[in-house]
Amino acid sequence: MIEIENLSKTFETADGPVHSLKNVSLKIEDGEIFGVIGMSGAGKSTLVRSINMLEKPTSGRVLINGQDVSVLDEKELRRMRRKVTMIFQSFNLLSQRNCLGNVCFPLELSGSPKQEAVKKAQELLELVGLGDKANAYPSQLSGGQQQRVAIARALATNPDVLLCDEATSALDPKTTASILDLIQEINRRLKITVIVITHQMSVVEKICSRVAILEEGTVVETGSVEQIFSRPRSRAAKNLVFPEGGNTVAVTPAQKNSIRVVFNGAVAANRPLVADLAIEKGIRANIAYASTKSVGDRAFGSLFLSFDDEAQKKTAVEFFSKITDITVEEL
Repeated sequence: MIEIENLSKTFETADGPVHSLKNVSLKIEDGEIFGVIGMSGAGKSTLVRSINMLEKPTSGRVLINGQDVSVLDEKELRRMRRKVTMIFQSFNLLSQRNCLGNVCFPLELSGSPKQEAVKKAQELLELVGLGDKANAYPSQLSGGQQQRVAIARALATNPDVLLCDEATSALDPKTTASILDLIQEINRRLKITVIVITHQMSVVEKICSRVAILEEGTVVETGSVEQIFSRPRSRAAKNLVFPEGGNTVAVTPAQKNSIRVVFNGAVAANRPLVADLAIEKGIRANIAYASTKSVGDRAFGSLFLSFDDEAQKKTAVEFFSKITDITVEEL
């Protein structure tokens, strides 16, 4: 388990102190894929770099399996970083080494015999789907292939934790999807805890089980992906889940007989529910606003409906309330 306790980081600049992190506290369970999301400048990268002490926090603690890593000396930090490895947006491959050499590099640093290192590196290249690229150099690879090599290198020391700092931000959508599939597969097969730092809600939707929303260095919301998507509470979460700003609707006098239908992961949301309401109950609803997202085969989001009178509204509330994973609020 990773426990982050009251973590703060202040940078001194010519214009005065910048408080990048402010009393951040999180718990990340072994084996989960945990997302940290926020807009640019929210403090995400500072947070992830503080986990393996690439950034020393101003105050607070990071405990990995009960060990306070902020008190480790340099030798102990190097040992810890073999178990808490990292991949970056810019890949950070060594241009003068081929793929095999890049993956071998951390094994060489840890003192592994050459033959053993080469064997392990080749196995890892096979794992990430690049077994035939061992002799290729980074300049000969696509961005997605370079990130796969970086992932193989990060796995070379048999880590317990993989930190991903905007690891797909430089990639096109199709390549991003393939890298996220690979990270999921690694998490399943190797039982590695993965922490994903991103500004893209689509990344969180696809692979994370839980997520923390970071805004101006502070955790403003945390919970399961389903909870955040179905009922975002903080301004930052609402802006990320509903970037068009439609999570709330002003109810005008003409729409006073209105309800908000919330999809909390409803499979039934694939049904034409408003049409079913008209067919089964003879009630026509006016759709004031709708915004839903699919995460896997489930739907999250909100639907605002208004009706001609109070009786129709009550009937609609009863109709929607009977559907699993849908909640209804009268407005």
